Amino acid sequence: MEKHLIISTSNDLVRVMPDRIVYISSDGNYSNLIQIDGESRLLSYQLGQIEKMISRQLGNEGFIFIRIGKSLIINRNFIHYINIVKQKIVLSDAATVNYTLSASREALKQLKELIEKEGK
Repeated sequence: MEKHLIISTSNDLVRVMPDRIVYISSDGNYSNLIQIDGESRLLSYQLGQIEKMISRQLGNEGFIFIRIGKSLIINRNFIHYINIVKQKIVLSDAATVNYTLSASREALKQLKELIEKEGK
């Protein structure tokens, strides 16, 4: 049975399948969780706290998420295109999901090298 990521606050609870999350971005002391259906949720947690939740709750299944720099956690299954010079990454499922995000050159360079190494 596949695990869910459960993010609970004093007012609400979000329970989502990991493969439905495209990315999570930093927004000051908050984070935005973007799902495959386009739904966006503002979470009252910093990205580092969410990173720990992913690790604690999902264990090995959390491997699909990669922290990119200070402001992004992305689902590696949606990585479609990386351009280091333009500091751009496109997350897509080639059907309905297509997000273009910005990240630092260094973060994208490390991500590109990681993907290349995994592919060999």
